[in-house]
Amino acid sequence: MSLPIRMDRKWLVELIQHIEKDADWSTWDQFRLAMEATQAQIVPHFDALQCLQHLHGFEPLPHQIETARRVIGEMRGRAILADEVGLGKTIEAGLILKEYLLRGLVKKVLILVPSSLVLQWTRELNQKFQIPAMAQKKEWMWEKYDILVASIDTAKRDPHRSIVMSHRYDMLIVDEAHKLKNRRTKNWQFINELQKKYCLLLTATPVQNQLDELYNLVTLLKPGHLGRQSTFQTEHMAGKRKAKNPEQLREEIHRVMIRNKRSDSNLSFTRRHVYTVPIRLSPEERALYEGVTRFVRDRYREGRGNMKTLLSLLVLQREVCSSRDAVFLTLFKLFQQGEKGRETISPEVQQLIDLLRTVKEQSKVKKVVEMLSNSEEKWIIFTEYRATQEMIMRALAEKGISAIPYRGGFQRNKKDWMMELFQKRAQVMVATEAGGEGINLQFCHHIINYDMPWNPMRVEQRIGRVHRLGQTHDVHIYNFATEDTIEEHIIWLLHEKIDMFQSVIGDLETILERLDIKDSMEQNLMQIVIEAKDDREIRERFGQIGDSIHQARIRSGDRTLRQQEDSDHESTTSAQLH
Repeated sequence: MSLPIRMDRKWLVELIQHIEKDADWSTWDQFRLAMEATQAQIVPHFDALQCLQHLHGFEPLPHQIETARRVIGEMRGRAILADEVGLGKTIEAGLILKEYLLRGLVKKVLILVPSSLVLQWTRELNQKFQIPAMAQKKEWMWEKYDILVASIDTAKRDPHRSIVMSHRYDMLIVDEAHKLKNRRTKNWQFINELQKKYCLLLTATPVQNQLDELYNLVTLLKPGHLGRQSTFQTEHMAGKRKAKNPEQLREEIHRVMIRNKRSDSNLSFTRRHVYTVPIRLSPEERALYEGVTRFVRDRYREGRGNMKTLLSLLVLQREVCSSRDAVFLTLFKLFQQGEKGRETISPEVQQLIDLLRTVKEQSKVKKVVEMLSNSEEKWIIFTEYRATQEMIMRALAEKGISAIPYRGGFQRNKKDWMMELFQKRAQVMVATEAGGEGINLQFCHHIINYDMPWNPMRVEQRIGRVHRLGQTHDVHIYNFATEDTIEEHIIWLLHEKIDMFQSVIGDLETILERLDIKDSMEQNLMQIVIEAKDDREIRERFGQIGDSIHQARIRSGDRTLRQQEDSDHESTTSAQLH
């Protein structure tokens, strides 16, 4: 007889009916088949998860199973999944969805995610959970398919919005749900108006700036759970970031939010090995760096130009540590606007152009080629600038090293194609900051930070693409540092003063918020750079910021950090590569 391939309750019922219809019990095989089908239908107790028998090619971890049990049993299918980065929130959501599908409690499902993650979510649900999810691409798909993965930006726009609003969904899942923190935004209002029975909100940062954000997320999930907003502010808020009755608030939040931490989960993660790779600039590159630095400081001290121009100057200061190509583009754009109306370019700008022309070879890219030429491993190279990305791609191509680009401007299908090429064919992915969000690269365990972000949160996002659950190798992180430049000071701050690479970020984000430097850290550092008299003052002022963060981590009871301070730091000692 011909039987369906899928293993779910409907299949079992059909199988039993088919056997009973034949009513032929003459063979042992048929009798045993009927017994097995009947036993598979038995649920030992209400809290038992049937979905665990229907997974393909992987075994969920204990904390993921426990999360699914709590959401279904205690939270009645409405929860904020707030695990730290890399602990598998997608797996938890998949388990919960699969369980509800098997129990016949869910049929129509909408999963809203950033556009770059649509295909990744679709693939995981199909491959790991055999959930027939479809990636929404055309308007007609809203009506045809019961389980859709779509971009929230697409769903909230007309004509899609009116169609989505006309449906009642058994389950709504929203990834990167911290983007719903502000109830005045279209995103929050859209999700709030959707008709939904069960709802899962996934975010590693449920609170980013103030407690009101947490209230807004909980209100989407369970309206009225924390009372009216005015009541919440009176009873629970002593300030924007400070709780008045922390124990009571924690208890209320615990009923709707689950947050697993790496420090509490007893999970075995591979180690991180961090290396500072010193880069010595050529005389031509050094002259360009000094010229740009002088120019930026002079313009800032003279107070010439508006704030937008000054910010462009600060970008110029950062780009000069990246590549000549990045500097050229910014310089061209900046003075195409700023010098408009002049018949001739100012002497200062002309001098920078002359210095740019003298740079024929670039030391950083030479080091990249040198390192990769002697390796057969896969590498991901992070840069902040598209011009630098293109320059690296050209240099690798000249040496016959297969590489693919990844950046935010790519359409969803092209991003997915680049990921596929990197995994199966190319040796190198050269990514801009778009590669630091959402994508999973556990098959790679070598990272080059060609340009170092000035915000530690963005550094951790990059590393989190490879150092996460499913990574079977130790991860090697190479930080390029141009000697005697601002870049060297930044790496010293992140590595030595903040212990950025010693462990996963954990509570560092909360500490940055408490110190009021999370969102303004890059701007603070930039201001120090252009106001300081010399490199010694830069180092001192950077050190003060690092010390305040370091002490705050100790006061917050960061157990991981305390253990590391007592250890010999052997796993992350900064090695000098020459």
